Amino acid sequence: MNDRIGELLVQKNLLSEDDLRKAKAEAASTGTRLGYQITKLGMVEETEVADAISSQYGVPTISLDDFEVDPEVIRLIPEDVAQKHTILPVNRAGSTLIMATADPSDIFAIDDVKFLTSYNVEVVVASEEAIRRAIERYYEQGSDLDEVMAGFTDDGFEVVSDDDDVDVSELGKAAEDAPVVKLVNLILTDAVKKIASDIHIEPYERDFRVRYRIDGLLYEVMRPPRKLKNPLTSRIKIMADLDIAERRLPQDGRIKLKMGRNREMDYRVSVLPTLFGEKIVLRLLDKSNLQLDMTKLGFEQPQLDDFKDSIHQPFGMVLVTGPTGSGKTTTLYSALSELNKTSENLSTAEDPVEFNLAGINQVNMKDDIGLNFAAALRSFLRQDPDIIMVGEIRDFETAEIAIKASLTGHMVLSTLHTNDAPSTINRLLNMGIEPFLVASSVNCVVAQRLARRLCPDCTVEDPDVDAEELVRAGLTEEEAKGCQPMKGAGCGNCSETGYKGRIAVYEVMQMNETLREFVLNGASSAEIKREAIRGGMATLRRSALNKLLEGTTTVAEVYRVSSADNL
Repeated sequence: MNDRIGELLVQKNLLSEDDLRKAKAEAASTGTRLGYQITKLGMVEETEVADAISSQYGVPTISLDDFEVDPEVIRLIPEDVAQKHTILPVNRAGSTLIMATADPSDIFAIDDVKFLTSYNVEVVVASEEAIRRAIERYYEQGSDLDEVMAGFTDDGFEVVSDDDDVDVSELGKAAEDAPVVKLVNLILTDAVKKIASDIHIEPYERDFRVRYRIDGLLYEVMRPPRKLKNPLTSRIKIMADLDIAERRLPQDGRIKLKMGRNREMDYRVSVLPTLFGEKIVLRLLDKSNLQLDMTKLGFEQPQLDDFKDSIHQPFGMVLVTGPTGSGKTTTLYSALSELNKTSENLSTAEDPVEFNLAGINQVNMKDDIGLNFAAALRSFLRQDPDIIMVGEIRDFETAEIAIKASLTGHMVLSTLHTNDAPSTINRLLNMGIEPFLVASSVNCVVAQRLARRLCPDCTVEDPDVDAEELVRAGLTEEEAKGCQPMKGAGCGNCSETGYKGRIAVYEVMQMNETLREFVLNGASSAEIKREAIRGGMATLRRSALNKLLEGTTTVAEVYRVSSADNL
């Protein structure tokens, strides 16, 4: 079915051969279906894919976004079966069950449903993405936290005092208790459904709470009884293969879960001892959501042209900067994907490797055995490299080797933690790198932030923002007069927040001869910034304002992700 749908779309002139090859490679690397990747990459609209499948098999289509399914019908097929086959029951008539599928030729799915329900099955076609959205919408209503929490009583758990020695056997037993296992599974899967990027599990003196980071902001989702602190913490540590008896030192681990058909979720686990117990943060890594097409990341066209020009240079250094969680890794991976050719040798040093990229040699850092960025870089230079990616430049040693590599015929990509692109130069100088080395090695510096996108289903005009407020934000008076600020009213699709998803805001500073002279002469960050703007650089604030003018985000987000350009 995967190959047939691709060929069918090419025959109907809805998809080019090049796009088909790209979508196939993406589907293979992420373990998802071809049809899903074609719509996810924006190559063909969902409805066009569904119509093509419908005409191929002579099966009617259905718009699941406009159709309300009876909860009694939903209950006929368990969630794990719906996830496994990417199907959804939509109606029943007598002894016949109508089932939505993206693949009418999937006999295994039809046979499974027939066996489970004892109904005859008729299929209708919907896009895979629409079916996934519907599964999340309908089955989420069934995963009621109250139902899970009802499994807990005041008995059955031994509360271990933070001052006492830990009885590991008792803690292990409590961690394997069915309600605890069920609660942890709920937390992990519910975060995926809500498209969270991080899970925070936090103990306090008289409280215990769980928060999800969704679109960059933290939301509280539950407050389990505090007596569950140790069993729940131990359960997660067991899943991450950590030491449950060690509660005084930080620990890091990883959980890998298989969710539905061909979908794997990775959770990076960080355990930190705090005053009232161990705080756990889990970072979610979803391979199926990795966006490697840099045209869809948020670059404006002049920025994208400068960035591509810089990474395609035969040697030099390209740095991506910003705080943790600002999308630096995605930008670097998109650059690596662009550069990944059979004729090039690409190696990466990462801490840890977040996503596996076919055709790239990725090395996981292990500080405890001496494998750090500097050691990996030295080894790369003995491996005949063309392109090197260093996860982060943290110290003088790593910076020095990376810069020397960039000056001896290699393209080096890396990240730094700085506030904006111009201040990156001074950060390298503060590390101890000589100005002439920085001036001659750096091709381009990209600073980025993630702004929340307005929800497409509930975007309305915002009457509370006037032209004066827009001018204060940084627009010219003429731009402010022509701008119609928007806001999200809140709906079921965005959990009443008004926002759905995020888009990157970029500041791309491509080095030129004038800027190199400024670096050699010891110019300040402010002077470098003024010169870069004179040369055409759009700052983070300007890029955020452009997203506001496009109606992609709000004034509040402009203020949240960028600071004013006080020059």
